[in-house]
Amino acid sequence: MGSKKEEVRRKHIRLHMEGALTARDKVGVQDFVLLDAYTSESAFLDNLRKRFSENLIYTYIGSLLVSVNPYQELGIYTLSQMELYQGVNFFELPPHVYAIADNAYRMMCSELNNHFILISGESGAGKTEASKKILQYFAVTCPMTESLQVARDRLLFSNPVLEAFGNAKTLRNDNSSRFGKYMDIQFDFKGIPVGGHIISYLIEKSRVVYQNQGERNFHIFYQLLEGGEEELLAYLGLERDPQLYKYLSQGRCAKESSVNDKNDWKTVSNAFSVIDFTKDDLENLFGIVASVLHLGNICFEENQQGCASVPDTHEIKWIAKLLGVHPWVLLEALTHRKIEAKTEEVICPLTLELSAYARDAMAKAVYGRTFTWLVNKINSSLVNKDFTGKTVIGLLDIYGFEVFDKNGFEQFCINYCNEKLQQLLIERTLKAEQAEYEMEGIEWEPIQYFNNKIICDLVEERHKGIISILDEECIRPGPATDLSFLERLEERVGKHAHFEFLEKNNDLLYRHLKEVLCRSKNRILKECFLVAELENRRRAPTVGTQFKNSLSSLLEILISKEPSYIRCIKPNERKEPSKFDDFLIRHQVKYLGLMEHLRVRRAGFAYRRKYEHFLQRYKSLCPDTWPHWHGPPEEGVERLIKYIGYKPEEYKLGRTKIFIRFPRTLFATEDAFEFSKHQLVARIQATYKGCLERRVYVRKRQAAITLEAHWRGALARKEAKRRKWAVQIVRKFIKGFINRNKPLCPDNEEFIVFVRKNYILNLRYHVPKSVLDKSWLRPPGILETASDLLRKMCTRNLVRKYCRGITAERRTLMQEKVVTSEIFRGKKEGYAESLNQPFANSRIDEGDINPKVLQLLSSEKIQYGVPVIKYDRKGFKTRQRQLILTQKAAYVVELAKIKQKIEYPALKGVSTSSLSNGILVIHVSPADIKQKGDVILQCEHIFEAVTKLAMLVKKENLINVAQGSLQFYISPGKEGTIVFDTGPEEQIYKDKNGQLTVVSIRMKS
Repeated sequence: MGSKKEEVRRKHIRLHMEGALTARDKVGVQDFVLLDAYTSESAFLDNLRKRFSENLIYTYIGSLLVSVNPYQELGIYTLSQMELYQGVNFFELPPHVYAIADNAYRMMCSELNNHFILISGESGAGKTEASKKILQYFAVTCPMTESLQVARDRLLFSNPVLEAFGNAKTLRNDNSSRFGKYMDIQFDFKGIPVGGHIISYLIEKSRVVYQNQGERNFHIFYQLLEGGEEELLAYLGLERDPQLYKYLSQGRCAKESSVNDKNDWKTVSNAFSVIDFTKDDLENLFGIVASVLHLGNICFEENQQGCASVPDTHEIKWIAKLLGVHPWVLLEALTHRKIEAKTEEVICPLTLELSAYARDAMAKAVYGRTFTWLVNKINSSLVNKDFTGKTVIGLLDIYGFEVFDKNGFEQFCINYCNEKLQQLLIERTLKAEQAEYEMEGIEWEPIQYFNNKIICDLVEERHKGIISILDEECIRPGPATDLSFLERLEERVGKHAHFEFLEKNNDLLYRHLKEVLCRSKNRILKECFLVAELENRRRAPTVGTQFKNSLSSLLEILISKEPSYIRCIKPNERKEPSKFDDFLIRHQVKYLGLMEHLRVRRAGFAYRRKYEHFLQRYKSLCPDTWPHWHGPPEEGVERLIKYIGYKPEEYKLGRTKIFIRFPRTLFATEDAFEFSKHQLVARIQATYKGCLERRVYVRKRQAAITLEAHWRGALARKEAKRRKWAVQIVRKFIKGFINRNKPLCPDNEEFIVFVRKNYILNLRYHVPKSVLDKSWLRPPGILETASDLLRKMCTRNLVRKYCRGITAERRTLMQEKVVTSEIFRGKKEGYAESLNQPFANSRIDEGDINPKVLQLLSSEKIQYGVPVIKYDRKGFKTRQRQLILTQKAAYVVELAKIKQKIEYPALKGVSTSSLSNGILVIHVSPADIKQKGDVILQCEHIFEAVTKLAMLVKKENLINVAQGSLQFYISPGKEGTIVFDTGPEEQIYKDKNGQLTVVSIRMKS
């Protein structure tokens, strides 16, 4: 049963491993050492491309970090990221520049030895940014005291100053370092940064006097012109427009949108104050910077003797003022050369070309030595005067290997430097690998790699190397040119075409100009150009020899320290994010020697780890080693890999480490560990949660028991108190009820107050809502008088509220209803049912009245109209008519004809039946000859029509409600009778007696 479970577990692990390997193929491996096809350049580039497309810009080759410039902000340099990498094992987290910095720092602290981090790559690959990130990491994560805060700040702020004076915009990079920089960060025994030291190499002085198309001079010139105060510029004799200065306008991009010179000036000014530059220091420093600009604007003309002269001495005077020299002495030094013989000095005039050379040489010399002074000044502010033992971490931000269409002397020196550093990297990596194999007793397999010693020898070999040949050509008598140097090269070392090598290697400053500068009153120049130089008659070493010597001393420094490497790669020439240029990157991979380094690092085995660390990480994969292994670590590892299923060709066991040959073997183990870890975590979580819940349950149960006991006691006490109070209240109320009819006294006071309050509170829910609502809450005997008063007040209030809410139209309607009530109430059936039927202003619209009738009635306003049925007085035939009432008369209308007009003064009366029929008789005076007789009408709206007529006529006793029958006037001396009766259905007919009989249905009372 156990073996089946184990087999199922193994299958699950294998399935998970395959899925994880597929996912890894999509984003690449984070260490090139773990590539299967590690010798394939295409596989190398493919892995780099996969990671770059996922914004994973860092990849390891063992402990070397490959960094691809993303040209965008990725949010991976936050404070939380710094804390994440602090104190963590190098390979536990994804590759990062912080991991390199933290590993070097931890190794330095634990082993008390010195380290250096070499950052290399071509211009625009991100070297300067990488060194900044490392400095920021140390500044944030290292322990710090208030007294050492100043040293840390000066270390950080030295960067913007050096960038201003040593960096420039090039075609490849807006902030390209035009000098090499090695910075030592000093730490005390606690790991606190206490100081630093900077060494600079080969600043590109030629840039001061000439820039290629699309490039700029050093940043400080543009920052001074753009951000300097008006007073400062006036003191220096400068204008803000950089186009006015020859040394700034040759590249035709003095104004660059991607560079904010004004903001950078503020940063540099702030840095000067932090690094402790005095006011005099800055005054002298900016005086030198301004004098270089003035030098570039000096124009020479050829005089009659064919020699150089300066027609306009305006710039000469400014330079003399700023450098503290005599203007005429400076002018002579720029146009003449002093030649020393054994016993005498001869001053010879210079040609136009030589004067321009002298001017440019002076500008380059002044700027170059000032830059050296600046580095020394920063070093003096960083020096730590405590001479106790210190360890250091060096940062080497060196120029990148560069190959242009036309390569000058600077590129030659830069690429020579990179070849030497590549040689150091390969030798140290190879030596470290070989030493580890021998120490572990693993057979060393020879590695095929390109040894660039032959290239280094070609450059530096004594008497045979390019530098030696260059020096010989510079000092030999006779005319020496690049062409003669090229001929010598072809003779000695083969074909190597270069440009302006002799002039840049010579870098000669005429003695006459050197004398002027040595006598300068500018304090910085006094330190840069010492009078002792004039006494030394030996020729100064050439630039190439100086660089070779300084490079040798740098290598001695690096060899004495433990190395870490960062190789920076530029993904494309246009600085576009997410664009991966295969051709450009392949070129950089080659000259950075990354493939050689990978081959050396692999050396047969992709991965090696100490037994203790390997067992500690993967022990959960084997039941025998989990959770604890009590034997030797080597035996535990052996049992673990046997259980996992390693094949003999996949690994070797050394003395203290296990060596794994293939990356996929390690990946499979790592993925199995991830799967096992999730299972273990789930089990641990379940157990832990169960334990926590049991603890919580026990605590809650105990608390509930205690709480229930106290709560029951509190409830019992509360209940007893409540019962006691209830008994007292009941007694009081019984006593009050007994004495309720007596005058107010202590015995009945509370009872009466309660009764009053209770009645008032109940009454609010039974107050009538309308005037017609006659209901009222019955009061107790003692409140009858008060209840009557309240009822009257409530009724008045309802009446007042009702009256205020009546509109004018509604008031008129109610008045009509009042008249109706006076006429018909208790006299005619159907009256009660008509009460809720509102009267209309008229039952006939003007559109329903014939226009001819309207024209006839145009002098009178129609007050009311209603459709009626008219009965003839003799035969009682029915006719459809309209009854129209005006202010003066009543009209019986047939279509377009007025059949009868009855003026109100002639109207004798109006009769109607007491039954529910709609019969209406309008009586006229027999004496009125205009009238034919009484009008017999049947109207559906009998109450409304009679009321409207009565209100218009305004006569008392006008309306007669007849019972049984009524008489009407037919013609002079002749009357008729209408008989009213009740029956099962309504009928109107002429009976055999010749009378009009009206039968109505008796309405229920």
